[in-house]
Amino acid sequence: MTLLDHLSELRVRLVRSLIALGVGFFACYGFAEQLFNYLMIPLTRALPSGSKLIYTALPEAFFVYMQVALVAGAFLASPYLFYQIWLFIAPGLYDEEKRHVIPIAGASALFFVAGAAFCYFQVFPYAFEFFVGFATDTIAPMPKLDEYLGFTLKMLLAFGLIFEMPLFAFFLARLGIVTAQWMRKTRKYAILAIFVVAAILTPPDVFSQMMMAAPMLVLYEISIGVAAVFGKKKPGTEDGEDAEGEEAGEEETPGPDKVVQGD
Repeated sequence: MTLLDHLSELRVRLVRSLIALGVGFFACYGFAEQLFNYLMIPLTRALPSGSKLIYTALPEAFFVYMQVALVAGAFLASPYLFYQIWLFIAPGLYDEEKRHVIPIAGASALFFVAGAAFCYFQVFPYAFEFFVGFATDTIAPMPKLDEYLGFTLKMLLAFGLIFEMPLFAFFLARLGIVTAQWMRKTRKYAILAIFVVAAILTPPDVFSQMMMAAPMLVLYEISIGVAAVFGKKKPGTEDGEDAEGEEAGEEETPGPDKVVQGD
């Protein structure tokens, strides 16, 4: 494909993705209030009795519901969105690898939702209890509506994306771009990059950064295992045939065409 062909393909995939995202948005907007109330459960369980969220700008609540509907629509349309992403990558794959586009797209959506669910059920309860634990008789927590929503939606999307790490490791290993050995050698740089990413995606506090960095470290180790199992093997090394051949070559016996010196 030429550069113009790639740009045309990208335009088609973007348009279809935006249409799917719009359909998901309108499908979820009617349930925006219920979705937001469900999103508030981890915080309301941690807040002292009688505490409520506040908003200071009149249209703030309206835009909050729109953001909730948009993100919920993205999760709803995620199988189709990931399908479009993999279709854009497909022209660079072999015919055998193109047959796995649909299963990989489905797995991508599953990992994306699983990451958000992990954040909601495992990270939010501990994070909110930690933050609210600083409240005293003179310091009362009064979270602002848009700030709370921005924090939670950013965390949900971030965890959804980082849970794609083993899947991308599988894909890159199958293409021979990365190997388990290379990932082990670059582990210390990966750990540094993980903490940098966690610092960028989370609020400026150590607790939130650790809550994101810890799963990323585990996922990186899982990705190494995935690359080791499913990575592209070098020709002739799967059964150790090359290694045995090299050892046999080193102990090669003289043939009839070789001169054996006598006395």
